[in-house]
Amino acid sequence: MLNPEPASTSLYAKREPVYPKAVDGRFRRFKWAVMILTLGIYYITPWLRWDRGPYAPDQAVLVDLAHRRFYMFGIEIWPQEFYFVAGLLIMAGIGLFLVTSAVGRAWCGYACPQTVWTDLFQHVDRWVDGDRNAQMRLDAAPWGPKKIFKRGLKWSIYLFISFWTGGAWIMYFADAPTLTVDFWTGQAAPVAYATVAVLTATTFVLGGFMREQVCVYMCPWPRIQTAMLDEKSLIVTYKDWRGEKRGSVKQALKDPEIGDCIDCNGCVNVCPTGYDIRNGPDIRCITCALCIDECDKVMKAIGRPRGLIDYATLEDCDAERRGEAPRPITKALFHTRTLIYTGIWAAIGFALLFALGTRDRINIKVQKDRNPPYTVQSSGEIRNDYTVKLLNMQSRPRQMQVSIDGLPGGKFWTNDMPREKAARALTLTVPADRVEPLRVYVVAPDGSKEQSFTFRLQALDGEREADSNEARFDSPIEDEETSE
Repeated sequence: MLNPEPASTSLYAKREPVYPKAVDGRFRRFKWAVMILTLGIYYITPWLRWDRGPYAPDQAVLVDLAHRRFYMFGIEIWPQEFYFVAGLLIMAGIGLFLVTSAVGRAWCGYACPQTVWTDLFQHVDRWVDGDRNAQMRLDAAPWGPKKIFKRGLKWSIYLFISFWTGGAWIMYFADAPTLTVDFWTGQAAPVAYATVAVLTATTFVLGGFMREQVCVYMCPWPRIQTAMLDEKSLIVTYKDWRGEKRGSVKQALKDPEIGDCIDCNGCVNVCPTGYDIRNGPDIRCITCALCIDECDKVMKAIGRPRGLIDYATLEDCDAERRGEAPRPITKALFHTRTLIYTGIWAAIGFALLFALGTRDRINIKVQKDRNPPYTVQSSGEIRNDYTVKLLNMQSRPRQMQVSIDGLPGGKFWTNDMPREKAARALTLTVPADRVEPLRVYVVAPDGSKEQSFTFRLQALDGEREADSNEARFDSPIEDEETSE
């Protein structure tokens, strides 16, 4: 007996084209506002100026990798202060949890970069090809001069937007006017051209062609978000007890069981992912609420109350199904989990602001030479050598005093001064916005034992900031406590 061959199952699903229909309403206008705001921030921010004095760059937001600095308006972050960046990233993550807990996938529906650029490209589609029906007719038409012209024009606009998207990104990492001149004259670094090329290609492909596939198949966030939603989360919901069973207005006059949904498919036609919200919550629904705008328009046209598709919690939907009055939206927003996320988010924010406001703008680091640990001078004095790094985080030179505390009879001098000027405290000027390394030689009288002492740094300007670093002084005479 011959065994039948097992049927082959393909894991590949061909993309079904989505042609979102234009719609107007409060949520569509809100999407317009968010898109203009986010794109404006992205493209314009690198060109904003911020006066930090003559010793620092004047670009308002700058990631200066060459000098290991991050500037954001009046804030300057150094490498050793990376905890500020980590704190902002944690706040961003908790902010996403907060938004999801309160209003579902609103991030995906309005502010996600993939959503924003896809929305922008869909408006280009409508401007070049026309609305939904015109786009479908053009796609189905054979290739000819008209179709070739429209495809060329549309893809050229895609490419233009994508190029400026990649170009704007590199402006955050160097002075924007200077880099622009260097880029167009061929003098920019190769990494700048490579970065623009990669971001142009990804924006062109992901925003122009893959679109909803990125949200459904590539992005992990929808899976995480759906796990965070519960009956208390506001989501875009189809009220099936009100809409079913579906039928036309004429059928509703004859059959009292016909619901409000006339099965016009308007909610599907305006959805940027092509999902039918009447099937219930799904990762294909990005909660953009355009279906609410379209459904409200249809309900108004046929004389039915709005809200067949609406923002609501599952708890409120169950209450409304039983005939109870819906809760005010403020009560739906501020439930326990949302308040917990808000408290955590605010606590981290206040902690970062406190740390930012109280941080010192000077720093001293000391590293001792280990080979040799000490030298005995001809006078009998014992010398230890150190590398001392003085950090001035201000955008101006600052006069500072370096001194030693402890080590009785000890003195020190640097490479830039004669041995005869050794003292317990030295005054010097640290240049603006840099680390000043010093080669320091510390001597102690004959008979000094091994011991700890402290290097202290004191700013001599009006701010009077101070810092210290403990160091070890080695000697051929061991300290009794250390030897024990």
